[in-house]
Amino acid sequence: MPVPAVDVVLPCLDEEQAVPWVLERIPSGWRAIVVDNGSTDGSAAVARQRGATVVREERRGFGAACHAGLTAAEADIVCFCDCDASLDPSLLEPFVAAVREGRSDLVLGRRRPQTRGAWPAHARAGNLALSRMLRSRTGLRLHDLGPMRAARRADLLALGLTDRRSGYPLQMVVRAADAGWRVEERDVPYRPRAGKSKVTGTWRGTWHAVRDMRAVLNAPPEPPAPSAPAAPTSPSRSTSPSGSTSPSGSTSPGTPTGPGPSRPPFTTEGAAR
Repeated sequence: MPVPAVDVVLPCLDEEQAVPWVLERIPSGWRAIVVDNGSTDGSAAVARQRGATVVREERRGFGAACHAGLTAAEADIVCFCDCDASLDPSLLEPFVAAVREGRSDLVLGRRRPQTRGAWPAHARAGNLALSRMLRSRTGLRLHDLGPMRAARRADLLALGLTDRRSGYPLQMVVRAADAGWRVEERDVPYRPRAGKSKVTGTWRGTWHAVRDMRAVLNAPPEPPAPSAPAAPTSPSRSTSPSGSTSPSGSTSPGTPTGPGPSRPPFTTEGAAR
C-alpha cells in the first residue's frame, strides 16, 4: 500500500463511544493508527470497521501506546491526538503545514476549554506547574503540555524517548528543546471527553502523572550520540545561536541527534483511510 501523507497516532483505552467521532475527522489522505492499549470494550473492532490501522500494545501506559504508534507509522510526518473526542484531529492540518514547510520542528496544541467541565481544576493546576518547571529547565515558554502535536517521524525516533508512562509527552518536548528544535504552540478548542479520563479524571491520577513528569524534568540531559551516516528524511535546517526565541515562543532551530529506540513488539491490523 502507498505510504500515507500523514500518520495520526491515537492511543486508545476503552474509547468505543468516541472512536467514530474521531475517525470521521481524520483529514483525507491521512492514516489513523489506533493503538489499543488493553481495551475491554469494542474500541479496536469499531476502529477496524471504520478503516483505521489497529495496533495492539500490551504494555499499559500512555507512553507505551504513543510509542507503539510512532514505530508503526510510515509517513514522514506523524501527529498525536487523544482518542476520547476532546480534540478534533482535523485541526492538525496547520500543524502539519508548519512542519512540512520548515517553519517549526514540533507543533503543540494549547488546549482552550470550551466548557467549564472540559478541563478539571486539578488537571489544569498540574499542567500549569509542569509548564513552569519546563520553562525553568529548557527556557521554552509553553502554556500546555497537551497531547495534540506534530513532527517528523525520523526526528522523533532520533530523540530516543524512553518513558512509557505519563511522562512521554513531556520527555518529547524536553529532548526536542535540548536538541535545539523550533517548538511552536497553537490554540486548539478542548471539549469534554467521552467517558472518564484514565489519568486526569481524579486527583490520584493527576498526582501520578505529575510524578512521572517531574522525574523527566529532573533527569540529566542526554549526551549527544555519535552521528551515523544516513540519508536525511527532512529538509536541512540551519542552526541559530543558542537561546534565541521567536515571537511565537519557539526556540532556535537545530538538528536532533541520537539513535532511535529499538522497535517494541506490536501487531497491526486494518488499512489506511
